[in-house]
Amino acid sequence: MQAYDIIAKKRNGYSLTPEEIRFFVDGYVNGNIPDYQVAAWCMAVYFRGMTAAETTALTYAMVASGDTVDLSPIPGIKVDKHSTGGVGDTTTLILAPLVAAMDIPMAKMSGRGLGHTGGTLDKLESIPGFQVDLSRRQFIHQVKTLGLAIAGQTTDIVPADKKLYALRDVTATVEAMPLIASSVMSKKIAAGADAILLDVKVGTGAFMHTRDQAIALAETMVAIGRQLGRRTVALLTAMDQPLGNAVGNALEVIEAIAVLRGEKLINGVPVSVDLREITLELAGRLAFLAGKTETVVAGRSLAEKSLVSGAAAERFARFVSAQGGDDQVLTAPETILPQACYRKTVPASIDGWVCRLDAWAIGRAAAMLGAGRTKKEDMIDYAAGVLLYKRVGERVTAGEPLAELHYNTAGMVTQAQTLIAQAFTIEQAKPGQKQSLILGEVG
Repeated sequence: MQAYDIIAKKRNGYSLTPEEIRFFVDGYVNGNIPDYQVAAWCMAVYFRGMTAAETTALTYAMVASGDTVDLSPIPGIKVDKHSTGGVGDTTTLILAPLVAAMDIPMAKMSGRGLGHTGGTLDKLESIPGFQVDLSRRQFIHQVKTLGLAIAGQTTDIVPADKKLYALRDVTATVEAMPLIASSVMSKKIAAGADAILLDVKVGTGAFMHTRDQAIALAETMVAIGRQLGRRTVALLTAMDQPLGNAVGNALEVIEAIAVLRGEKLINGVPVSVDLREITLELAGRLAFLAGKTETVVAGRSLAEKSLVSGAAAERFARFVSAQGGDDQVLTAPETILPQACYRKTVPASIDGWVCRLDAWAIGRAAAMLGAGRTKKEDMIDYAAGVLLYKRVGERVTAGEPLAELHYNTAGMVTQAQTLIAQAFTIEQAKPGQKQSLILGEVG
C-alpha cells in the first residue's frame, strides 16, 4: 500500500478498507507518513465523508495505535463525559467534581482547544501548578481514592488521535464528522470507562450547525460505543450563543467556581443560568447511567443536592490539590488565577433587545485576544478572553456595555472588538420564546 493511493481513493469518493485505514493510521504514528499527506487525507475526508463502517474502522485503528487503560481495580461503574466543543462550555469543571461527590467515579481524558472552542486542559492549566500529565498508575489511583481524575492523553494512549487532534486544528478540518466521531470515541474507549455520556453541541458555535448533523454524529458515536460494550448516550444541547458568560481559560474557571459556590456574579457580570442548567442535566444522566438512581429525574435531583450542599465545591478543591494546583483558587479565584493587564468594553450602538448572539464570533474574538490557537505550536494566554454582559432576550440601551475584552497584547484588539459588536443582533421587538437548551437525545 501507498499513502498517495489511499489519499487519492478517498479524494475520489471511494470507501477505504479497514486494512487501508489501519495502514494509514499506523504509518502516521510511526512517522512513515508525513503531516502534509495526512493533512491532504483529512481534507479529503472533510469533503467526501466516511461510511459508518469506515468510521468504526478508523476508531478501532486509533485505539489500537496505543495502549488502553484498565479501570477494573476501581469499584463501581466508571463514567466519562465528552463535549463535541462549544464556546463558554465549562461544564466539565463543574460536572466532574459534582459527579464524584455523588460517589460515582469519573475517569476523564480531555483535550486542548480546537479552532474557536476552548479545551478543558487549557482551562485547568490556568490554575497555577495544575498538572494534566498523569501516569496510568497515578490516574487510576486518583480515581480510586478521590473519585475523579482529569488528564491529557499520555503518549502511549491513542497516539494517533494526539497527532491528528493538533493537525486538524490548523488545517480547517476540525468539523469533519468522521474525524470528530473517531477522535472522541477512540479516547473514550481507550480510557476504559464503563458508561459514556456525549454532549453534542448544535448551533453557530458548534461544529454541528444543524440538528440533523448533530443527530448523525450522535448516532455514529453511540453506535461505536455500544458495539464495544459501553453504555453510551448522547444529549444534543444548544450552542447558538455561548453557554457561559465567560469565554477564555482563567475566566471560565472563575465562572465554574462561581457555579460550584452558588454565587450569582463574576467580576460584576451575572453567572450564566444556562451553564448550571446543562451541568445538572448531564449529571442526572450520568447518575442514571451509573445505576446510582432509577431515573434521570432522580439523578438530577441528587446532583442539585450535591451542588447546593457544597459537596461538589469541596471535591473540586481536593481535585485541584491532588493534581498539583493551588486549592485556594476555590475561595480566591481572582487572586490565584492570571489576570489580564487591559480591559475594554464593547458598547451597544442602539436601544433594543438582543435577539441573536453568534457564539462562533465570540469564540473567534477570544482566540484573537490570545485565548486560543491558530497554530498547534501557539502558546495560550490564560488571562485573555471575553466576558458577556448581555445574552439573548435581554434589553439594552445605546452605550451600555455588551461585553468586556480581557487582553495583555493589543495586536488584534480592534478586530476582536469589531467581531464582538457584530456578534450581537439588536432589534426593536422583543424576541419570542427562548430556545430550549436540550434539543434531543440519542440512546
